[in-house]
Amino acid sequence: MYDFEGAHGEGAGGGPSRALTLLEPARWSVEYGASRLLELLPAERGLGEDRPVLVLPGFSAHDALTGRLRAHLRRRGWHVHGWGLGANHGLTEAIVSGLPARFTELSEHHGQPISVVGWSFGGLLARWLAHEHPEAVRQVVCLGSPWRAEGERTRATALFERSRVKHGIVENAREIVDRLRGPVPVPLSAVWSRSDGVVPWRGCVVDESDHPPAENVEVVSSHVGLVANPVVLRVVTDRLSADPARWRPYAASVPGACAAQVGAPTPAGAR
Repeated sequence: MYDFEGAHGEGAGGGPSRALTLLEPARWSVEYGASRLLELLPAERGLGEDRPVLVLPGFSAHDALTGRLRAHLRRRGWHVHGWGLGANHGLTEAIVSGLPARFTELSEHHGQPISVVGWSFGGLLARWLAHEHPEAVRQVVCLGSPWRAEGERTRATALFERSRVKHGIVENAREIVDRLRGPVPVPLSAVWSRSDGVVPWRGCVVDESDHPPAENVEVVSSHVGLVANPVVLRVVTDRLSADPARWRPYAASVPGACAAQVGAPTPAGAR
């Protein structure tokens, strides 16, 4: 995320190991291929009961890169929407004004609360939407989203800073980040991986004592693969099927995923 504190401020660690970062493309290709094979199996159609879902891409990504996830959910009965704002360049004026407008448009169209799934920085934006429109957000699912200050420095921080120069950033960006870091006022599932090659996983875990319910689900996945990995797709499907009024924590019924019990995060650098 943005290096608000400078190179020597809070969260100054550089993120995951370089080896994990270099393996991201190869791991993603395997995960994507496996997810296409998964689609050859019979799907449980109608599971989503045509409920609306908004999927937000990660930093520098766009709707095309969340297509595998959206197709998976659509096939199972959800009414799935991309964000329609092009590439995610962070907290630019276009996104800070355009995303709430897009959300309001969908909310009025469907007339019911919307589930928001956010990948990486998209998960931070999903948290922000939940704070801004708690009555209109059904639940939030974050995929590898480093919302904590401990996760502020990642393998993508340099890209954020270059984008900041090229595309700009709103004046109240730090205020938005501070707000989204508060306890999310709707049910929240944080899906994360210790083998994430872009963001430090400890910055992605949530406080499970928060109310409304907040939970951690650990998977084995690359960072880019979080929107295509077949294990993650099944976890997201499971979580979106949960009834917020009768919330049940994730049950480890999907091979390769588990309900993670995470203590207080260690300081950045102690990885």
